[in-house]
Amino acid sequence: AGAGRAAADPQATAPPRCFVPVSISCSPLHRTCTQKMIRGITTFCCLAAAAALVSRPRALPSARGVSLRAAQREIMTAKYSVAVIGGGPAGACAAEICAEEKGIDTFIFERKMDNAKPCGGAIPLCMVDEFDLPSDIIDRKVRRMKMISPTNREVDIGQTLKPHEYIGMTRREILDGYLRDRAIEKGATAVNALVTNIKTPEETGNGKYLLQYQEYEGGKSVGVAKEMEVDVLIGADGANSRVAKAIGAGEYNYAIAFQERIKINDEQMAFYEELAEMYVGDDVSPDFYGWVFPKYDHVGVGTGTVVNRPAIKEYQKAIRDRAGAKIAGGKIIKVEAHPIPEHYRPRRVKGRAMLVGDAAGYVTKCSGEGIYFAAKSGRMAGEAVVAAMAGGARLPTEQQIKDLYLKPYDKAYGPTYTVLDLLQKVFYTNNAAREAFVEMCESTYVQDVTFNSYLYKKVQGNNPVSDIKLLFTTVGSLFRGNALAPTDKAFSNPVESLKRL
Repeated sequence: AGAGRAAADPQATAPPRCFVPVSISCSPLHRTCTQKMIRGITTFCCLAAAAALVSRPRALPSARGVSLRAAQREIMTAKYSVAVIGGGPAGACAAEICAEEKGIDTFIFERKMDNAKPCGGAIPLCMVDEFDLPSDIIDRKVRRMKMISPTNREVDIGQTLKPHEYIGMTRREILDGYLRDRAIEKGATAVNALVTNIKTPEETGNGKYLLQYQEYEGGKSVGVAKEMEVDVLIGADGANSRVAKAIGAGEYNYAIAFQERIKINDEQMAFYEELAEMYVGDDVSPDFYGWVFPKYDHVGVGTGTVVNRPAIKEYQKAIRDRAGAKIAGGKIIKVEAHPIPEHYRPRRVKGRAMLVGDAAGYVTKCSGEGIYFAAKSGRMAGEAVVAAMAGGARLPTEQQIKDLYLKPYDKAYGPTYTVLDLLQKVFYTNNAAREAFVEMCESTYVQDVTFNSYLYKKVQGNNPVSDIKLLFTTVGSLFRGNALAPTDKAFSNPVESLKRL
C-alpha cells in the first residue's frame, strides 16, 4: 500500500508507518528501544507486503546487509519466463520473437546444435523475404522441376516461373543454425540439453511448468541432470514431442522420411544445377514420392511412406535405381531417417503450453512440405505470447493463445492443407492416378497455379473457365493413366498397420 501511495504521490518518499501503542511518558532508553523495534517491524512488514504483491514465487535475497529499497527492486524486477523446446525453424522463430521482448526471459532448448534433419530442404520464395534469409544459406536456386511418372514419362515444369522466382534448396543444419543463432543474438538463452520430462502446473502445484533435462555442457557426451521452472511453454520438439505428451495433445499418423546424401561427380552435379526431380510410382512409395534435390556439393535422394513404413529401405533402393546413371558411382556420405506428421494433432494448446511445427502436425500432404509452416507457426505463436503477456506484465490465458495463434493460423493455411489432402487422396493412391497426375503437369495453367500456391503460400485457381477445362482434362488423364500405368504391387504389414489411427 505504501509503495502504491509513493507511486501516486512523488512527495511520499517515506516508508509506511507501523503504529504500535506506546506509553507517551517513557524514558529515553525505552524510547530508543521502541523506535528500533518499530523500524524493524516496518522493514519486515514492507518486505512481506512486497512479496505478497508479487504473484510469482521468487527467492528473496538474504535480509542480512540488504536495504529495504534493494530488496524491493529485486522483487519487482522478476520476469516471467518462456521456454521453447526444440531449436529447428519452429523453435528458433518462436524464440526470436519472444527474445525481442526484454520484459520476458526466453530459453531455447536443443540437444543437437548441429542437427541435420532428413529433409528435402526446399523452401518457398516468400520465406526468403518474409524471414529475411541471406542468400549464402541457400545452396541452390531451383527453377526447373522434372516429374517422372510410373512409366518413366518425364514432364518439365517451371515454364511459368518469372526470372526472379525460384525454389530455395537448403541444408537443414545450415538453415536451422542460422535461425537459432539469430534468436540467441536477440537475447534468447540457449540450453544445449535434452528435455526428458515435463511437469505441468497441475502437477507442480505452484502455477509453473517444471522441466527436467540432461544438459550437455562443453560438448560432453554425458549429460548433467538439471531442472528449471518456467511460466510459458512452446513445444517445437518434432513428431515425438515431449511437450505434446505432457499436455495430452493426442496422437497422429506419421510418415517415415528416409534420405541419403550422395556425393556425385562434377558432370553429374552440373545436370542438377537448377533442377530437382520428383519420382512417383508404387515402387518408390505407395503414398508419397521420391526425390532427388540438389544441395551445395551433393544431392539429397530420398522417399517416404505412411502406409508401409517397414518397407522404407526397399523404396529407397528403388529411387536410387530410378535415378540411374544420373547418380551412378556416387558416394553415400550421410544416411538420415525421421518421422513426419501426417495431420494436425487433436490438441495444440492447453493452459500456457502450445505446439508448433512438426509437434503440432504442420506438414502438408501431397508435397510433404513443412519448413515454411514450421517457421511461420513458431513466429505466430511467439507473437501471440508476447501480445498476450503485454510486454511481460501478465501471464497469457489458454483462450488468448487460441485466439491470437491458432485461429489466425488455421484461417490463413487451413485451405492449403485441405486442398493438398484432397490431391493426395486422388492422385497418390495408385499408379493410374499417378500417371494422370504427371500428364496433367504439362498444362501451363496447372504449373502456374501450383507454383504460385507453393511460392507464395496462397491457394490459387480463380479462373472458372480454366478450372472447368482442368476438370475434364483430369478425367481424361485418369482414363489414360488407367490404361498405361502398371498395376500396383500388393503389400501386407498387418502388425505395423494396426498402429495407424
